[in-house]
Amino acid sequence: MSVKIRKSLVATALVGAFAFASSNVIADPLNDVQKAGQQIQKAAVKSQTKIDNVYGQTQELIAEYRGIVDETELMKVYNDHVSRLVDSQNASIESFDRQIATIDGTKQNVVPLMYRMIDTLEQFIKADVPFNLETRLARVERLREIMVSASVTTSEKFRQVLEAYTIETAYSSLVSASQGTLEVDGKSINVDIGQLGRITYVAQSFDLKHAWVWDNNTKQWKELGEEYLKPVKEVIRMARKQATLELVKLPIFGAE
Repeated sequence: MSVKIRKSLVATALVGAFAFASSNVIADPLNDVQKAGQQIQKAAVKSQTKIDNVYGQTQELIAEYRGIVDETELMKVYNDHVSRLVDSQNASIESFDRQIATIDGTKQNVVPLMYRMIDTLEQFIKADVPFNLETRLARVERLREIMVSASVTTSEKFRQVLEAYTIETAYSSLVSASQGTLEVDGKSINVDIGQLGRITYVAQSFDLKHAWVWDNNTKQWKELGEEYLKPVKEVIRMARKQATLELVKLPIFGAE
């Protein structure tokens, strides 16, 4: 029995010694593996750090590139905008040049036209019934003065010429009364004068005993018979707005 126990103890001791020896043998390679793993892990961390740094730098470069691309696109858009503005301005300048040329050409045509219009207006006034004659001829003289004035623009000159024509046109519907003096047979006679447009231009002495009508063919006053005294009186009353306008019988002398 004791022999068996000893054998078992010996066997156990051998197994234990072997196990211990085996554990020492196995432990060394494991330590090496662990060390190697730690080194690998450290290397991996360093590599990852480098990768992260490179990635970060790459992202910065990409962002910078995109910024440059965006800025380039913006510059291109802006340059296109400026180019269109320049084209538009050039077109406007060309248009202004054409307008200036047209205006210069128009002035060359308008100025002679205005002189002809003034001459025609003066001739018309002298051929017309002589109401407000001094005022009307003075208006023509003012037109001639402004035509040679450098301080008056061509457009203003043309406006005043047209205004003079407008005033003359308005006289066709003018109803007015005034007083004046007629020279008859070497005598000056004070008279009332009545005007109904350009159709009727009559005069009557203050004592209502004489009446005249303007003969535009002879450019003279022609005395009327007694049958016209009352009609002439009515015309003067209508011109003074003392009576309503109505038909009256009077001789009419128009231009031939």
